[in-house]
Amino acid sequence: MPDDTANVQELRDLVANFVEERDWNQFHSPKNLSMSIAIEAAELMELFQWVDQKNMDEISIEKIREELADVVIYCLSMANATGIDVASAVRDKVKVNANKYPVERFKGKYK
Repeated sequence: MPDDTANVQELRDLVANFVEERDWNQFHSPKNLSMSIAIEAAELMELFQWVDQKNMDEISIEKIREELADVVIYCLSMANATGIDVASAVRDKVKVNANKYPVERFKGKYK
């Protein structure tokens, strides 16, 4: 199911079923999941280590895809473990960021 037809709950259920079938919920505390998110994010970053703009095509899109999926899977597991509604959390955070970084002051700027 591609992004334009999938929904967050379907993905959460997919991950929850995978974890439950393996009896891994016992290991999926928020602490452990937060560490796993950081570890997988570091593995994603590692793909880009020592690569400059000229050599970006050397990075396998498949490897990026795998590492990104690992990050998202652990994030969905965190949402499952904590009961956080991901869609609401993202919408709320985008509102906070929109107020913090208004377009008229920050368009095209990173500071």
